[in-house]
Order: sequence, then structure tokens, then C-alpha cells
Amino acid sequence: METVETVETMDDRTRTRYWGTVTVIDEGDRYRINRIQLKPGHHISTQMHYHRSEHWVVVSGTAKVICDNKETILMQKQSTYVPMNTPHRVENPGVIPLVMIEIQNGEYLGEDDIIRFPQDADDEE
Repeated sequence: METVETVETMDDRTRTRYWGTVTVIDEGDRYRINRIQLKPGHHISTQMHYHRSEHWVVVSGTAKVICDNKETILMQKQSTYVPMNTPHRVENPGVIPLVMIEIQNGEYLGEDDIIRFPQDADDEE
């Protein structure tokens, strides 16, 4: 009997945005782990979530994190926690791609739980 092995390609789990890529590494009922790559000089929109928190770990590059109007610079091996109901944004102020791991945790992880703020209304997420 022949065994057929199923291989999932990274392309099926990767979303490309103008600012970089998001690749789903793993997910379950109450969590999702993403690899986010952000191009130099780009940022994600300012947003918040009602049903999930996030933890970001910088793998390489530099992250400028604005969380609840507080700005922090994170380097490789550093991390930050983004609580539910907290406006947040990450930027890449560096000259190399920012790579970080995002761990989402909560009762609901749907895309419709992303609340975007007006200053970034024209940004594609």
C-alpha cells in the first residue's frame, strides 16, 4: 500500500500586503501564531481588537511599537504585549526587513475584530 504525504505550501498560509507579508505558522481554537515581515519604512494601520490580545517578538530588524499612545523601540530578541481594547501599531524605521512573531490569543480571532483608526483609513491591512 502506497502512502501519500500531504505537504502544505507556505503560499497557502501567506497573505501579501503592500507593507510586507503575514504567514500563519500555527492556529487553534483560541490562538494563532503568525510570522510578520514588514518592509523598511512601512507600518501596519493603527488598530485594536475587542476579543484578542497579541504578543510580538522581534526576530530581526527594528520595531517601533506604538501601544496605547506609548512609543517603544524593540530590537532582536525583545518583545511586547498588546492587551485587548488597546490601540496599537508597529512600524519598521530601519533599513532591513522587520521580522517578528505574533501570538494572538482570545475567544475570537476573526478578521472582523480588527478596528482600524481614521488616521490610517487609506492604509490597506
